[in-house]
Amino acid sequence: MNRILFLALLAAAPAAAQDADIGRAQYHTHCATCHGLEGRGDGPMAGVLLVKPVNLTELSVQNGGTFPLERVVMRIDGREPLVSHGSPMPVYGDFFEGAFDVPVKAPSGQPVLTSQPVVDLVAYLREIQRLE
Repeated sequence: MNRILFLALLAAAPAAAQDADIGRAQYHTHCATCHGLEGRGDGPMAGVLLVKPVNLTELSVQNGGTFPLERVVMRIDGREPLVSHGSPMPVYGDFFEGAFDVPVKAPSGQPVLTSQPVVDLVAYLREIQRLE
């Protein structure tokens, strides 16, 4: 398919439905061990990690008040690996990686392709952002 046509179709595609309740359940299953039940980086495994887990409630504050959607999506789905994890994602990588076939709209308006589990997890992470 012509790249311009593909990009035009992608831009016209509706953003994926996001389910923060599903994202919350995924977070508690896959992330809370390191990042803590409330996302503050204080999970039970945090003390044994060489690099302390990020406080996920401060992602927007640390990014000038804007949720860094593209960076978060790519870290979760493995396109931007983290040294602290030792791999794109630790034990749960296969769950979040896979087909990048669901568009989610970045603050710039540009679609970012990822998987539905990542879309739902990001919806939850957006909900837990501290305002200041």
